[in-house]
Amino acid sequence: MIKAFLFDLDGTLIDSTGPIVQGFCDASQALGLPRPSRELILELIGYPLDFMFARLGVSDDQIPAIIKAYKESYAKSYLAGTTLKAGCDEALLLAKNAGAKIAAVTTKTSKYSRILLEHLGVGDYFDTIIGRDDVERPKPDKEPVQKALLTLGEEPKTALMIGDTIMDALSAKAAGAMAFGVLCGYGKEKDLKEHCDYVFTDTLAAVKFALKNH
Repeated sequence: MIKAFLFDLDGTLIDSTGPIVQGFCDASQALGLPRPSRELILELIGYPLDFMFARLGVSDDQIPAIIKAYKESYAKSYLAGTTLKAGCDEALLLAKNAGAKIAAVTTKTSKYSRILLEHLGVGDYFDTIIGRDDVERPKPDKEPVQKALLTLGEEPKTALMIGDTIMDALSAKAAGAMAFGVLCGYGKEKDLKEHCDYVFTDTLAAVKFALKNH
């Protein structure tokens, strides 16, 4: 029986593509760097910001400044520019009504995540939120999942992580939890099938299957 549902945010529960892409472009412009392509940004969503900017060619000494510029841009538009993905309110309600505990495990900061989930009307579903600022080693390390389960008071064998990238699956598996992949976000189906226990079209389908079969 699943006693804890752990959800990734970007691409899994929410669509914040617009503010993220705008933040990367604004931050690059602020530092006089080339504007990154939308396609490459989307491929990197889910990784920590420092990793993303490094992959985009930003030098180590510029990383702190460009992250600061990104957050300044993102803060201006993320509430208006982010939506809850279709069916996710029902997915959270089903999990909560089943008696499961619910956590968000994300590479966003807890601050933005809490404000955002409250703004979208689903904040009350979450028993805890583990963000980038809550751990030393973000996904794909096991630390975020472990910390979420410790906070929830649940064991890995009764926990399920649902996410749209392999970082979610790798983190869950390393911690001893199940991992379901969803195709409604930024990850590739081939990669998800390689690393996840099951892969579904969206988060609602994943939750329904989990409640029926586990």
